[in-house]
Amino acid sequence: MRTKRRSSARTVPLGMATLAALTVSACAPTPDPADLVLLGGSVVTLSEAGVAEGIAIRGDRIVAVGSSSEVRAYVGPETRVVELDGRSVIPGLADNHFHGIGGGPGVDLSRARSIADVVEAVAARAAEIRAGEVIRTNSDWHEGQLAEQTLPYRDDLDRATSDHAVVVVRGGHEYILNSAALARWSIDESTPAVSGGRIGRYEDGRLNGELVDRAKNFVVLPPVPERSEADMLAALAESHRTLNSRGLTSIRYPGSSPLQYSALQQLKETERLNVRVEFLLRAPRSPQSLAQIMNEWPAPGAGDAWLKIGGVKLGVDGGFEGGLMREPYEEPWGEGGAFSGLQTVPREPFVETVRALHASGWRVATHAVGDAAIDLVLDAYEVANADAPLQGLRWVIEHGFIPRDDQFPRMRALGLSVSAQDHLYLAAPSLAEYWGEDRAAWTTPLRAYLDADIPVSLGTDSPVVPYDPWWVLHHFTTRETISAGVFGADQRVTRLEALRAATEGYAYLTFSEDERGSLEVGKLADLAVTAMDYLTCADPCLESMQVDLTVVGGRIVWER
Repeated sequence: MRTKRRSSARTVPLGMATLAALTVSACAPTPDPADLVLLGGSVVTLSEAGVAEGIAIRGDRIVAVGSSSEVRAYVGPETRVVELDGRSVIPGLADNHFHGIGGGPGVDLSRARSIADVVEAVAARAAEIRAGEVIRTNSDWHEGQLAEQTLPYRDDLDRATSDHAVVVVRGGHEYILNSAALARWSIDESTPAVSGGRIGRYEDGRLNGELVDRAKNFVVLPPVPERSEADMLAALAESHRTLNSRGLTSIRYPGSSPLQYSALQQLKETERLNVRVEFLLRAPRSPQSLAQIMNEWPAPGAGDAWLKIGGVKLGVDGGFEGGLMREPYEEPWGEGGAFSGLQTVPREPFVETVRALHASGWRVATHAVGDAAIDLVLDAYEVANADAPLQGLRWVIEHGFIPRDDQFPRMRALGLSVSAQDHLYLAAPSLAEYWGEDRAAWTTPLRAYLDADIPVSLGTDSPVVPYDPWWVLHHFTTRETISAGVFGADQRVTRLEALRAATEGYAYLTFSEDERGSLEVGKLADLAVTAMDYLTCADPCLESMQVDLTVVGGRIVWER
C-alpha cells in the first residue's frame, strides 16, 4: 500500500496565479485537518453520493466524502494520506451469524480433502494417546471439502482405530461415532428413536454412527482443558484480528453464554476490541428454565456501539441434515416419505418461551432452516404479536433457507428481518442429496427476499461453514458453489445489492443504521480498502479478494 504523511509546506515565492487562487479560496474557511485521508479511488458510499473519489476521517467519524480535490482540503501537516491508485473503499463488512473461527478443540480436519485424510488424522491421534481414551475432532470442516462429497461414517472411522472411542464433530448439529464410541455410550440397533433427533443407519439397518441434533445427547464428551483467562482473551482478540484482515468491522454472536460476553467486555475495557459486537444470549428450551436464568442476564439492549446485547437466540429445527420441511426428504433420507426433518423443540414450549421473552422486553431471533420450521416460527411470533405488536422491534429469522411465497406477507406484517448466510456455497452437493436439486437451488434465495421487501443481512455461520466473508459476496452475486457449479442462477443479486446486505442490511438488523452501514459525513469511520475495484473487477475476483486496510472507528486495525 502506497501511503505518505504530508509534511509542512515550504515557504516559496507567490506568483500572480497563486495569489489569485488564494484570494478565491479565502472566501471559504479551511476545514480542520483530518487524521486520515484516502484519495484517488472508488469510494462506494452506498449513499446518495454514489461512488466518490476520496474520504476524510477525523477521530472516529467521517468528515468529508467527495472528489479527490475536495477531500484533499482536509490534509494537514499530521494527516496520513493513503493514495488508493484506483482501489475501492467500501463500508466495513459485517457478519450477522458468527460463532467463531477454528471449530473448537480436537483433531483438526480443516485441511482434510478426502475420507482417507480424515481417517489418517484420527489414526495419528490414536497413536499418540492411551487405548480407551476418547478422540474428538474439531468442527472446522464439511463433507463438501472432501473428494467423496459424503460424510465419514462408522465403518470409515473404524479403520482409524478400534481401541478408542471416536466422535467426529460436524457443524453444530451432528456427531459421527465409530463402533467403540457407540459401545461406550450403549447405542445400538435397539436404541429407541429420539424426539427431535435422528440415529443414522446404513441401508442394511446397521447404525452408521450418525447422531443428529437431540440424539447427540447420548454422548457426553470429556471436558475441554480450561485455559487461563489471559489465554482465552488473547485467542479471542486474535480471532478478531483475522476478521479485520478480511474487512470485517462488525460481528454478531448468535446465542452464546454470559461468560463469553464477560470476556468481550474485558477486551472492550482494555481497548483490545477491534470489531463492533452485537451479542445474543442463548436461551434454554423450556419456559421454566428460562424464568430461572433470566435474572442472571444483562438488561435487554445493554451496551454501546462497541458491545451491545441484541436479544435472545432460539431454535426450532436442525441444520443441513435436519431442516424441518413441508415435504419429505429425497430418498433414502426420506425413509419412504416418513422423514421431513427434525423439530427440535415442541410447539407449545416454544410458543410460551417466545411470549415470555416478549413480555420481558427481549428481542427474539430463531434458527429456522426449512419451510415448515419457518411456519412454526411465524406461528409463534404471531401469538406474541397478539400480546403486543412486534412491528418496529425487528425480530429475526436466522438462516431462513427455504422460505415460501405465502410466508413473505406474514414476515412483512410482523416487521421481521432475515439473517442469511452462504451455506449453499460449500454444501450444495449435500443439500441436493438431502432435499433434491430444486429445493437445494432455492436455498437462501436472496433475490426473492429483496424482491419481497424483506430486510436481509449477510454472514457466514462460521465454523459451521468454513470462514470467509468474501465467499459470501461471491456466492450471492454468482450463485457459484465450490464443487457443484451454479445453483439457483435466478437468485443472483448485483454487487451493490450484496454489499448493501453485508453492510446496510446488518446496520438495520442491529438498529445502527444512523451510525453505520454507509460512508457518509457524520457516521462512524468503519471501512475497508480492497485490493481491486469492488464494482468492476472480473468474476471470480470477489472469491479471493484481498483487503489492504481496515479501519474501525477511525483507527487502523489491519494493514496488509
